[in-house]
Amino acid sequence: MVQIRIAAESDIPAILEITNYEILNSTVLYEYEPRSLETQLVWFRQKTESNCPIIVADLNGKAIGFGTYGPFRARPAYSKSIEHSVYVHKDHRGKAVGNSLMVELIKLAKVGEFHTMIAGIDSSNMNSVEFHRKFGFEVVGTFKEVGFKFDKWLNVVFMQLLLK
Repeated sequence: MVQIRIAAESDIPAILEITNYEILNSTVLYEYEPRSLETQLVWFRQKTESNCPIIVADLNGKAIGFGTYGPFRARPAYSKSIEHSVYVHKDHRGKAVGNSLMVELIKLAKVGEFHTMIAGIDSSNMNSVEFHRKFGFEVVGTFKEVGFKFDKWLNVVFMQLLLK
């Protein structure tokens, strides 16, 4: 059974595996080069020091998905707005792992007294758009041709959930 828990540094290799798969095989992350273990450790430590949660879906002691959030923008007036990410290992999709991660992220955001959650999603990723709709997120805009990967221009759909 999958359990959602706070990530530990020992989860970084599994998180790195998920992240690098997406970098190399999808437009989920607008990056070109796989991350190193050191880069992912720096990411983990910066998130932890900033009190930005990183949660994992744990199956038999291994992280098979993760979620996190952080500031939407750096200026003080944005301090109650967060942007989040949820990633699930390719072999564990369609098993409600992402749902469990999203439920926990929303709960943590409410406990943290944030006002809104924002998702930036590649416009071709309709599975993610529909996934977010299930949680009440609404499309609030699309930025056209802001990313370039796999020899094509990419659009980013922004979705928003007002936390009540």
